[in-house]
Amino acid sequence: MNTLIRNFCALIMLSVAVTAQAQTDGPTGPVILTVTGPDGAQAMFDLDMMESLDQTVTVVETPWYDGAQEFSGPLISDLMAHLGISGSELSVVAANDYTAAMPWSDIEDYPVILATRHNGNTMSLRDKGPLFVIYPFDTHPELRNEVVFSRSVWQVKAVKVSP
Repeated sequence: MNTLIRNFCALIMLSVAVTAQAQTDGPTGPVILTVTGPDGAQAMFDLDMMESLDQTVTVVETPWYDGAQEFSGPLISDLMAHLGISGSELSVVAANDYTAAMPWSDIEDYPVILATRHNGNTMSLRDKGPLFVIYPFDTHPELRNEVVFSRSVWQVKAVKVSP
């Protein structure tokens, strides 16, 4: 019985060590996103890290492209859950420092993605990349308005979460 308990404890300790190592692994490529939590703690992501998260594909017509386009990337809600962050509002910051306030309810109520790919290709800074906030405009027509369009930030470099 003691051997069984000892092996179980060793397995738990190994699992905790592997989890801690996975959480401390940082970006190896260029940082494309910095997330700041309500406590000021920061997490940085490169493209590989963003694409290692569960990906959601959205096919949607937007005001910025002709016809339906395919975007893929993690749900912002999943990214926040992955980091253990919650709050009341997100400030999404673009490369040119344009900042849009997004209520937390947007990511709870809708499958809003932080797209890393457009029609299967990574997005360059010239083509609204490397990250683009995409709302499901086609499946939720109530989102087709100027307020939500202004939250669809492209060239995203940072997300700051308010308590």
